[in-house]
Amino acid sequence: MAFVDFKDVWLAYNDELLAQNQFAVEAINLSVTEGEFIAIVGPSGCGKSTFMKLTTGLRMPTKGTIHVDGAPVTGPLKISGMAFQAPSLLPWRTTLENVLLPLEIVEPYRSHFKVKKKEYEDRARNLLKTVGLDGYADKFPWQLSGGMQQRASICRALIHEPKMLLLDEPFGALDAFTKEELWCVLRDLHQQQKFNVILVTHDLRESVFLADKVFVMSKNPGRFVVERQIDLPRPRDLEITYTQQFSDIVHELRGHIGAIRGNTAGAVGGKTS
Repeated sequence: MAFVDFKDVWLAYNDELLAQNQFAVEAINLSVTEGEFIAIVGPSGCGKSTFMKLTTGLRMPTKGTIHVDGAPVTGPLKISGMAFQAPSLLPWRTTLENVLLPLEIVEPYRSHFKVKKKEYEDRARNLLKTVGLDGYADKFPWQLSGGMQQRASICRALIHEPKMLLLDEPFGALDAFTKEELWCVLRDLHQQQKFNVILVTHDLRESVFLADKVFVMSKNPGRFVVERQIDLPRPRDLEITYTQQFSDIVHELRGHIGAIRGNTAGAVGGKTS
C-alpha cells in the first residue's frame, strides 16, 4: 500500500477561480511507497509548494482524494515534520529549546513534556550530535552560521519522530559547500531512520543526489509531466556528482524543464520511468 497516495487531485484556491475553471494544480496522481525519498522540481510558480500544502493537510483538494499512511487527509497532519528555506528559529530560545519546540506544542508529547523533559532533552541533544551540532545546544540562533541554523531546523522537524519529512527549498540560501554538507547530513538521517521525504527544490543536482524518484511539474496549472527513477546506487557520496551518469540525468531533467518553459531547443530526450 502506498504511504502517500494522490488520486486525481485538483485544487482551485477559491470559489471564484473554480467558477472560472482556474486551478493551481490539476490531475495529480502520485503513489509513494513507505520510506521513499522523492523530489519535486519545476519552474517557479508551477505549484510545488501547493503540492506540499495538500500533502500535509494545510489545503484541502477541490476534487480528488489524498491518503497518507493509509488514512484520508482531512486536516493538518501530526505525523509530518517540515523545514523551509529560512530556518525561522526563535531568537530568544537556545538551539536546544528551538529543537524541543514541537514537543511542547504537539500532542501527545505536550501533555507529558514536564514529566519527560529530561528524556526529550537527551533525544534533542543526540539529534544535534548526529547533525554535527554537538556542543551548540546552549547557543542562540545569532551565534550560529546559516548552515548550523538549518541543521537545527531539520532537528526541530524530526524531534517528534515523524513518519514523513517535507522540505521546501531547505538549502536554497546556503553556499555550495555548506549545501553539499547538508545533503550528506540529510542522506544519513534518511538512511538511519527510513522516514519518507518529499523535497521541493530548484537545484537539479540536489534532487538527483538525494532522491529515489524525481517528479517534474509543469507550469500553472501544476501537474506532473515526468517521473524519473534515479537508478544511482546507494549509499551515494559526493564523488558520484562528478560522474557522467549523474550529469546525464541532471541534463535530462534540465531539458524537460526547458521544454516546459517553452525553450524547446533545450529539450533532451530520455527515458523516464
